[in-house]
Amino acid sequence: MKLKIILFVLCLGLSASAVAQTKAFQFGFKVAPNIGWVKPDATDYERIGTSAGFNWGFAGEFFLMENYAFNTGFNVIYLNGGYSYPDLRTLESGTTVATGLLERELRTQYLQIPAILKMKTNDFNGLRVYGQVGFGMAFLLRAKADDIFIPNQGLAETDKRKDVKHQLRSTRESLIIGAGVEIPLGGSTYLTGGLLFDNGFIDVLKDQNRVDPTVAKNAITNFIELQISLLF
Repeated sequence: MKLKIILFVLCLGLSASAVAQTKAFQFGFKVAPNIGWVKPDATDYERIGTSAGFNWGFAGEFFLMENYAFNTGFNVIYLNGGYSYPDLRTLESGTTVATGLLERELRTQYLQIPAILKMKTNDFNGLRVYGQVGFGMAFLLRAKADDIFIPNQGLAETDKRKDVKHQLRSTRESLIIGAGVEIPLGGSTYLTGGLLFDNGFIDVLKDQNRVDPTVAKNAITNFIELQISLLF
């Protein structure tokens, strides 16, 4: 009987030790420079290059199984991009309404809440490789634009830091795909680095084009980021 009690106590101690060494979740923060762009999908709307941005935020990982985790938290995303489209404007003189081409550099800030499934390999050579896929729900905080209006006749006019939040939808939904590596720093602390593609799939623009009201403004925003995180 005493032997059974001793073995039972030992088993409890080993189980408690194993649980103590396996954290149910990790918490950390991230920084991530990004490259973003606007992808229009409307007649005579065109993309203009790519633009640099930046993300920062906090992340929590909740382990579902040994190599699978649910990742969430919040990200503050500075997402920029340029596009052009036909527009109708009153010129600076205030007396002439002109049609022309508007070139817009859009600068937006979003608060994103991701829901991501993260899959990791076992340790090899001190590293773990991971892949992740999930959904991002973002809420528009602010939107500014640097505009250059080129009328069909006359000189171009510029309008810097124009508030255009009312011209954008209040939310942005996206598919998130990424991969990277985790480097152990000791204990349960990991440094992670990887690439992430955030692909918007819902139109972010509102209203109709003012030159041709039969054309609905339509565009999605995408970005690729270099993500660096520290998890504890």
